[in-house]
Amino acid sequence: MNVLVTGTSRGIGKAIAERFLKEGHSVFGVDLCPAAIEHPNYTHIKRDIRDESPLDVPDPEILINNAGTLDEADAIDVNLLGTIRFTERFLDTPTLRSILFIASASARNGAEFPYYVASKAGIVGYMKYLANALGPRKITVNSISPGGVVTPANAHILESEALYAAVKNETLLKKWAQPSEVAALAYALTAENRSITGEDILIDNGEMLKSNFIW
Repeated sequence: MNVLVTGTSRGIGKAIAERFLKEGHSVFGVDLCPAAIEHPNYTHIKRDIRDESPLDVPDPEILINNAGTLDEADAIDVNLLGTIRFTERFLDTPTLRSILFIASASARNGAEFPYYVASKAGIVGYMKYLANALGPRKITVNSISPGGVVTPANAHILESEALYAAVKNETLLKKWAQPSEVAALAYALTAENRSITGEDILIDNGEMLKSNFIW
C-alpha cells in the first residue's frame, strides 16, 4: 500500500514510517527536516504541512498525521489548522482506507501548555467528525494519544535523572513508551483494523488511570 506519513524525520513519525517499510509498504514522508530514513521504498518530501502548493505523491491508502510542534506560538496553526488542511487534500482520494492522527494524552487531562493542549484536543474532535463523515465509505478514522514517549522532543527530561524518575513515577508501569510501541499501534489501527473507528486510543503506561485510594 501507499502510505503517507507526516513528521517522519524523528521520533514517533520516523518509527511509524520504519514499521510500514518493514512490512513491505511504500512510504511517503513529509517533514520540514531532511530525511532520516534511507530505504528503496521511502520517498521524502521536505516541506511544511502548511504549504498548500501541489504535493506530488500517489493516491495514498493510509494517511497518518503525526507532524506537530511544541512551540506555543505555532501550536494551533500547525497542530490543528495545518493538520486539518493537509488532511482535506486527500479526503476525495478513491483509494483511501484509513486516516490516523497522533494526538496527545494532554488532550484529555490538559497537562501541558494551553495552546498545545487545545490543538491536540481539537484534533481528537476533528477525528470524530471525520469518522462520521467518512463512515459511509468504510474509511476508518482514529487517533492515538501518547503520554510520555522516549523521543528527542523530550530530551530535557530524559537527560535529567531526577526529572525522568519523577515522570516515570507518575505512571502505573513506571516507564515511558518507546516510539516503536506507538508505531505498532499505528500499524494495527490502519493496515489491519477494519472495524475500529472514531476512537482515541491512549498509550500512556497507566498515567491517566493512576490514583491513590484513601479510605
